[in-house]
Amino acid sequence: MSDIHPVLVVVDVQNGFVTEHSRHVVPVIEKLAREWIEAGRDVVFTRYLNYDDSPFERIMGWSKLKDSPEIDIVDELEELSRKATAIVDKKIYTLFNDAGAALVAEHGWTDMFVCGIDTEVCVLKTAVDAFENNIRAWLLTDASASHSGNGPHDAGILVAQKMIGHRQVVHSETAIKIYLEHSDKLD
Repeated sequence: MSDIHPVLVVVDVQNGFVTEHSRHVVPVIEKLAREWIEAGRDVVFTRYLNYDDSPFERIMGWSKLKDSPEIDIVDELEELSRKATAIVDKKIYTLFNDAGAALVAEHGWTDMFVCGIDTEVCVLKTAVDAFENNIRAWLLTDASASHSGNGPHDAGILVAQKMIGHRQVVHSETAIKIYLEHSDKLD
């Protein structure tokens, strides 16, 4: 494992995406991000920022997440986001915009543990893009949710298993056991 350089990516845990269907993952992500930061591991938070005449607005008719407080990272994670390696603002589904791709290249991450909201959209897209950029992608099932409910979340899990590999879709405790408990083996 000496060639492994992991990062935890917390996708879009923002006020505008937290609903009764997704709220339950906030404490799971808070615990996970705190453990990674305390272990000296890299953590990246993303924030989705919508804009006037975006494809989301123009094509889908969706015009949320344009202003504070909707775009703000939830209060429970705000302090941790300030301690993170980076916060990447994005206007697309994935972490892999120009700034995110440059950050990934700069840090040389080999493994990307992805969690957040929405499993079937931004979490999935980030994990698939990591995979397609030759990074071992892991989707953390218990630390991801859909603001639309369990159906879309479950669909995202199913598609992730097909796109990045069944073994790569895991519970967050697996990530902790593999990478944090064996931190002496990491570079």
